[in-house]
Order: sequence, then C-alpha cells, then structure tokens
Amino acid sequence: MDFLIFKETAIMIRKKEGFQGQRMIVLPRNLLSTHCPEDPVLAPLYITDIGYYPKARFHHCRRLQGADQHILIYCKEGKGRIIVAGEVWNIQPGHCFLIPRKTPHEYSADVKDPWTIYWAHFLGSSADGLLETAIREWEGYRTFLRWSLQRISLFDRSYEQLDKGFKLENLKYANMHFWSFLATCIYPNADYNTSPQHSSIDASIEYMRAHIDAMLSLQEMATAVNLSQSHFSAVFKAGTGFSPIEYFNQLKMQEACQYLLFTSLRIKEIAGRLGMEDPYYFSRLFTKIMGISPNLYRERKAGS
Repeated sequence: MDFLIFKETAIMIRKKEGFQGQRMIVLPRNLLSTHCPEDPVLAPLYITDIGYYPKARFHHCRRLQGADQHILIYCKEGKGRIIVAGEVWNIQPGHCFLIPRKTPHEYSADVKDPWTIYWAHFLGSSADGLLETAIREWEGYRTFLRWSLQRISLFDRSYEQLDKGFKLENLKYANMHFWSFLATCIYPNADYNTSPQHSSIDASIEYMRAHIDAMLSLQEMATAVNLSQSHFSAVFKAGTGFSPIEYFNQLKMQEACQYLLFTSLRIKEIAGRLGMEDPYYFSRLFTKIMGISPNLYRERKAGS
C-alpha cells in the first residue's frame, strides 16, 4: 500500500505494480502555480493530472479530505465503485463521473471485472462553474456517455500534447482540447439530440424556419410538436434559454440580416417577407435584437 501526500492531504492508493498499458502525467505543481493561474488562456481551465488505466485490477484510492482539484472519471469498460460524501455509486461502461474538489471520496475497481478508465484532475477560474453545470445537466455526479471516438480523440490529444513537454504552447493546446472534451461530456446530446425534449425543441425550430414568413402564435408552435402550450414553453425555454416567441423573432432577424446584406429590398419589403405588415414594428424589433437599426446595419456592413 502506498501513501502520497499533496499539500498535507493524505491519499491512500493501493494497486499491484501498476496496470499494464497505463498512462499518466502529473504536471509539476510549481509550473501550475506560477503559469496557469496568471495566463489569460490557461487560467479558466487547466489539467493538473491526466491518465488512462486499462483493466486496472486492485485500483483503489481514498482521499479523506478530498482532492485539491475536480476529478473526472470516464469508464470505458469493466466496473467499479465511487463513494462521494458517503453516497455509493456503481460505475459501469459508459458512465462518466465528476468528483468535486475538497469533497471526501473513495473509488475502486471491481475485483472480478476491473474498470478501464480515462481520468483527469482539473482546476481553473471556470472549473467550479463547469462542474456545477455538469451536475445540473446530469442531475447528479454521474451520467451515461455513448462511446464516441471523437470524444476520446479530444482526450488523447490533450494527453499526447502534454506528453511532449510543458512548454506554454503545449499547455495551451492541450487545455483547449480539454475544454472541447468536457463540453462533449457535459452536453452529450448536443450532437445527437436524441432525448424527447431535444427532439421537440429541434422539431419546433424547424417548424419556425419553415414558417419564417408568418407570424406564428405560441399555440401554433406547440400544436406542431404535439405539446400543450404551457409544457412546450417550459421545455423550450429550459433547452434554449429563450421563450419560443423570442427565439422565433431572433430567427426572423437573422433572416433580415441576410436580406439587408445581400439584396436591395426596401425595409418595408423585408418586413413583408418576414410576415410583418408594419415596417415600423419590424424596425423597432430589429433594433432591439441587433442593437442597431436596419438602415444603419446595411450601411455599416456595406462599408466593411
């Protein structure tokens, strides 16, 4: 049994002569303290430790005071167990888990079917916010991620770049990819949009685009996706951050920008093509959303 001490926090790690094929990088702590928090690119998010443990039999770690960093563990295959603040979580293939910093925890591989895991420790001024976002999106510390070569490629690029050395450009390149890796973990459905809520939102947005020349009511939008008006509004705002009408108006103004840039249509004609009979209402809405009047937008873009 090995004992490691980082900043007076005892860590018990028990393993059997490492794991065949394991990879691990622990960045020098003096490098992290002097470079990362002060660099405008690195300060928001940076890796402190990163690794890959295949078939990690006898892998076991207990941190009574927690770690100084947030920890991400992604299980590719096998099984394991994670205990956070006294709560037990069973880990199976596809599970991704986040352990908040300064939180007591313990984790171990299954004895009969030990896990294969990708893992990383990370810090930064945005790290707490990212972790809170993930826990909110996942509704807990754990989520399921379908296997994705793209996601693992992002992880591998971070690792491989750090493995080349700790030059500033290597650190920046590695951590830029780590941002993307975390994004695919926090929002696993962003590319797939397979959940019923995402499907309803996507379908309603397509309906809006197909009727960009109309003034749709909230009821018409909800009916198009077979939801009640109240439920549709709640689902849409939770998924996009905007009400359906606000989002529809933004789509209209995006379309208006195209007309202003690439046609010689008059303001009244553009308003008509967007289903707005009153050009003054159109101009006020455009100014509110874009922060500039339609005429001034056209003039400025024409000169750029």
